[in-house]
Amino acid sequence: MDKIEAFRALHVPGDPLMLFNIWDAGSAKAVAGAGAKAIATGSFGVAEAQGFKDGEDFSIEDALRNLERIVSITDLPVTLDFESGYGDDRAAVTASVQRARAAGAAGINMEDRMPGETALLPLDQAAERVAAAASTGLFVNARCDVYRGVKGEDYGQHLIDAVLERANAYAAAGAGGLFVPFLGDHSTIKAICAASPLPVNILWGPGRGTRAELAAQGVARISYGHGPWAAAMEWLAGQARAVFTGDIVPYAAD
Repeated sequence: MDKIEAFRALHVPGDPLMLFNIWDAGSAKAVAGAGAKAIATGSFGVAEAQGFKDGEDFSIEDALRNLERIVSITDLPVTLDFESGYGDDRAAVTASVQRARAAGAAGINMEDRMPGETALLPLDQAAERVAAAASTGLFVNARCDVYRGVKGEDYGQHLIDAVLERANAYAAAGAGGLFVPFLGDHSTIKAICAASPLPVNILWGPGRGTRAELAAQGVARISYGHGPWAAAMEWLAGQARAVFTGDIVPYAAD
């Protein structure tokens, strides 16, 4: 079994794959050593760690060089947060994703919004871009931002229906998974997981439950997004503040 198929096989509804997102080779090595089954980058942390902003401000050349360094330190499948696919049209997306495969990716995440845009792409355009990515043979985790910016009190069947319409289109286009971030309501998660033709990826966040609770809703993948990067940077800044104010930090340098 190659890494792409090995990665695909890790997506089991009710037994979710845990992805603690990393941003460079060093963080990948740490997470791999902690017992990860696969490695996933998060585009926000990757970009910010190099002084760039999320939203394809970090060039594809830099993103692929970073991927190559990550792949070089682990035998685990690596999935790349590939933002909107680094391409204006189907041909450009295909070429970009082929480059990601050549650099060692087993999978990618791809958004259904263009960089810097809040509106979702029309469904036919989004599905065409998913099809372009999937044509390379990589596992494509198609991100669906229907719930982005939506408050819990505004949840309803119409949003579930909108997600499932996209899920069916992305499945027909060859996607391997469906990523529905910003969703915390368990009954909604359960309804989407039950009807989705694709294994469902949820972004973990405060109040979204434990692995066991999300597994019970049928979730197949749980990722942490930029959370690990943000926590690491908060810890680093706190340690620096302590040192600069004369405290002794609680670790040895030798």
